[in-house]
Amino acid sequence: MSMRFFILILASCCSCFASTDYTHYQSPFSTRYASPEMSELFSLQKRHATWRSIWVALAEAEKDLGLDITQEQIDAMKSQVQNIDFDSANKYEKELKHDVMAHIYAFADQCPIARPIIHLGATSCLITDNADELIMREALQLIRTKLLKTMKNLSATALKYKDLPCLSYTHFQAAQPTTVGKRMTLWLLELWMDFKDLEYRLANQPFLGIKGATGTQASFLQLFNGDHDKVKALEKNIALRLNYSHTFPVSGQTYSRKQDTQILEVLSGICASAHKMSTDLRLLAHLSEIEEPFGKNQVGSSAMPYKRNPMENERICSLARYVLSLAENPKYTSSLQWFERTLDDSANRRLCIPEAFLATDTILNLLANIAENLIVYPQMIKKHLDQELPFLATESILMVCVQKGADRQSIHELIRKHSQEVGYALKNLDAENDLLDRLLNDPAFPLTPEEIVQILNVQDFIGRAPQQVEEFIAEFIQPLFENKEEILADK
Repeated sequence: MSMRFFILILASCCSCFASTDYTHYQSPFSTRYASPEMSELFSLQKRHATWRSIWVALAEAEKDLGLDITQEQIDAMKSQVQNIDFDSANKYEKELKHDVMAHIYAFADQCPIARPIIHLGATSCLITDNADELIMREALQLIRTKLLKTMKNLSATALKYKDLPCLSYTHFQAAQPTTVGKRMTLWLLELWMDFKDLEYRLANQPFLGIKGATGTQASFLQLFNGDHDKVKALEKNIALRLNYSHTFPVSGQTYSRKQDTQILEVLSGICASAHKMSTDLRLLAHLSEIEEPFGKNQVGSSAMPYKRNPMENERICSLARYVLSLAENPKYTSSLQWFERTLDDSANRRLCIPEAFLATDTILNLLANIAENLIVYPQMIKKHLDQELPFLATESILMVCVQKGADRQSIHELIRKHSQEVGYALKNLDAENDLLDRLLNDPAFPLTPEEIVQILNVQDFIGRAPQQVEEFIAEFIQPLFENKEEILADK
């Protein structure tokens, strides 16, 4: 199953082979990276079908509140929500230079009985902004599912290797040992933090609602003959029909572009965590301790047949940096919106928002597979640990010597002298780490070989690492998966 999943991921990330137009620019997300399900969410079909769904919800809510709209008109609109005549809409847009009006006309041509009431009282942003919010909500929900899968795979791998001692690194210099599983929980922790941010944003994303041309709802107040309660009821009705519990309390013509900054901050947080994990894995691949999954017929290099380059992790880092840069973009847009609105946000948002989602989606597809199928080399891990362990044990050796009555400063100098000599030999003479032999052969050293062996028990150096893995996953990670078996099982 794992290899099949790997093949599916590669297929979704290399869908360029299905493309037939080689004469015009195509986005790498459409042709190479993004999954079909995320690409579909940001397709023109999805965008304009969502516009039509909002037009239907608006008409239904207006009918509920007494406007002269018939059920036949609504049924006619509903029958054409997915059946979009893009050729007709494109012809209208060439003439009108306005995409929303073009689609109103194309929609009305398909359900002429509803022509008089389509878009009644609305502005373009009532349709486009609410649609953007609906699509981004679905995209966030898809990201949440894939983030959960990644965390589930990574937590299982962390538990598998919770007891395997390894060198830790501070400043990428050998430090006190940890375990392979404990290191993985550091990656898992940051993904958990991202998940909490994502959950908060999903729970608190408000709907624009029906705010009108400048946010005053004047057109709707006129439709309902000055009845403020009906205008408020209309907004609540539409929001509930589209599964929103609350709307922005106030707005200009658009929803506050501050919301775009908040959503892309969530995505960039996920990408920063993924970049950190993938960078660590690239370094571990260099050490030959852990590798990403590598296909049987996969080519690592066209020139060097032996190579197993960490290409999946490199792709994650590459795309993650792109999203980190995209997260800056909405901040500029938000800060430069004049008064109730300008239109210098539109072209920008059409690019940066979908691509931030498409890139994050790609990253999580890759990361979920990597987390599940990591290749761990215990012998290489042990080799590196054994090479450094004598140095790492010097503090414990010093303490035991003092406990036996030795002078602390004298023993410290003795250990320092031999350690420096061994360090020089390791770096310059291709020698083995014989620090313990040097100490035992020094007449001033007070410990026996048996005492040294007892000190060098690696399990005494990893502290509570295995227990921390178990406790963290049981208390913080495992509860996230409860009642989500169907989602997590979906490939």
